Amino acid sequence: MAGSGAPNPRPRTEAFENAPSFFPLRNHSAAPVRSVGRDSSHAGVVRVTGARVLTAALLIPLVVFAVLWTDTWVIAGLVAAVVILCLHEFFRLGAAAGAGGDPRWTTVCALLLVGLQCLESSHQGRWMRSEFGLLYSPDRTPLPPEMALAVFILGAGALAVAGRARLKEAIPRLGVNCAAMLLVALPLSFLVRLYGMDPLGPRIVLFLLILLWVGDTLAYFTGRSVGRHKMAPELSPGKTWEGATANLLGSILVGLASARWIALPPVHLMVMAGLANVAGQLGDLTESAYKRSAGVKDSGALLPGHGGMLDRVDSLIFAAPVVWYYFRILLPAVG
Repeated sequence: MAGSGAPNPRPRTEAFENAPSFFPLRNHSAAPVRSVGRDSSHAGVVRVTGARVLTAALLIPLVVFAVLWTDTWVIAGLVAAVVILCLHEFFRLGAAAGAGGDPRWTTVCALLLVGLQCLESSHQGRWMRSEFGLLYSPDRTPLPPEMALAVFILGAGALAVAGRARLKEAIPRLGVNCAAMLLVALPLSFLVRLYGMDPLGPRIVLFLLILLWVGDTLAYFTGRSVGRHKMAPELSPGKTWEGATANLLGSILVGLASARWIALPPVHLMVMAGLANVAGQLGDLTESAYKRSAGVKDSGALLPGHGGMLDRVDSLIFAAPVVWYYFRILLPAVG
């Protein structure tokens, strides 16, 4: 009551400002909350950059060790863990955007997909020498990975028809389920197939990771130092065309530098790196669209300086199938 001396309750916008970065339920009707000069200040930039560098310094050696000195089943387990985290964040974004889904069923089918990709990798294909270098011809198993997608479709349909959700939510729920499976789980599962391409599989996976890391790092620092022309201001205000160009050029240089390490012609590695980089930047912008739809800054707060797991692997999600199909289709076609 007025004049009673009781403190006024905090505005809702202040509560949202103090919520964790993974908190999905932002007030869409309110004006965007600005963080009191924290992120815009020089000290804030240095702090975030330091957190990014420290997180990368801790994780990169572990990832390199896993890629170069473990087996396919270990990589499949790591990919499965990443898929679980990404799907958890994706469904939180969907809920924040007003579209619920069926995370349990989708996650079960995603793990089945990763498992079948691992089984498919155990039936090793053949690397064949030709005048154009090494060409990869994969083998097939009695249980192809596509079976997981068929199981997912049938189950998603059953949940839409006989589930507890209201019928008017059927299309949004199906949409979120299918998006999670097709835009997150399926692309990531190709990492297992890439890794299983012995003897070059581990090197190809590390090559993919390095070209994305180098491109992303150059884009970050180039954009902050000389970036002037906004690339997609509504989706990601911090991205610039200067940063995107540095991103692409950095990945292509990684392709050129990898020619002696990977037994493929330099032109193929450079083209592959360029295509993977463009796909990765598209994945980055697509994930930004998810977050703008949900009204959040980051998909999570798992990795300091980077956000959530989905924030960290958004480029990899779109780049992995590009590299796989380059080996599967384009490389044999063009020689």
